[in-house]
Amino acid sequence: MRSDIFFLICLAVGGAAFAGAMALDNDYVFFAGYVVLQYVVLSTAWNILGGYCGYVNFGTAAFFALGAYSTVAIHKLYPLPIPLLLVVGGAVSGLVGLIMGYLTLRLRDAFFAIATLALAVVLQTLIVNWDYVGGSRGAFIVRPEVIAPLGNYVRYLCLIMLLLAVAAITSARLIERSRLGYGFATIRDDELAAEASGVPTLRLKLIATMISGAFMGMAGAPFPYYIGYVQPSSAFGLDYAINSIAMPLIGGTTTWVGPLIGAILLGSLQQIVTVTISSAINLLIVGFLLVGFVIVAPNGIVGLVRGFMQHKPTGLFGRRRLGVNAPGPTP
Repeated sequence: MRSDIFFLICLAVGGAAFAGAMALDNDYVFFAGYVVLQYVVLSTAWNILGGYCGYVNFGTAAFFALGAYSTVAIHKLYPLPIPLLLVVGGAVSGLVGLIMGYLTLRLRDAFFAIATLALAVVLQTLIVNWDYVGGSRGAFIVRPEVIAPLGNYVRYLCLIMLLLAVAAITSARLIERSRLGYGFATIRDDELAAEASGVPTLRLKLIATMISGAFMGMAGAPFPYYIGYVQPSSAFGLDYAINSIAMPLIGGTTTWVGPLIGAILLGSLQQIVTVTISSAINLLIVGFLLVGFVIVAPNGIVGLVRGFMQHKPTGLFGRRRLGVNAPGPTP
């Protein structure tokens, strides 16, 4: 399927879902939907580097917070429309991702993961001591109560995040099926062999960190308008780092659809638990699900479905369709 057709199909599905939410006329649906769509963008962005290239990134919260505090800084200077704030947040986070990649991508495995975690700590320390954006006190963002013709302003934010999620999913699918994606796959499978074959691994990894960081920053740009009050502990929350890793792992990391499935399932479950029980056990749920999927389906839901389809039992005696029928039971 061509990418432009895929993009239009995603727009149609997203538009139908948004219209259904409008018909329900319940603002909480948009509050919860915004969070789920936000995780769709974050998990898809993480998967570009972590899934396609095989480099585990623990710095999601840092790029998300960069997008959020870019909005805060611009809002104090001169408020801009949210679409422009997305561009600014993406540019800032993409640039930081490029710099971070140049400094850390020569590290591998656990060393790279530790370096990305250190980046989040360093950036949080800088934000805490930056009085212009509120420092440790935080900053208030006064948003409009309503916006025509949608009504509550959160509906507008949800629509923006929906469009961003469609853009992220389409971009991930396009990358996966392009020469860039094939280059990422060689890095994931055997980086040393890829280098020996002439693949420009460092350049490809820099592209991956820049694209991944840009989408994470764009996901964080509307956050101050959504929450109304931003402080370092909320923007650099552990939830963003953990969920952006857990959702692709649960859905499947080698394809664009895995992060989408994981974000929708896990994000929706967390919203249900937040309403019915408490948000305090969200990370506990993530931990149990991760342990379960590592044991039962280490390749995620997509890998589990693929394995089932390739070895699907047929017939009364469970014969398998493997190109030829397996022999039946011996009398």
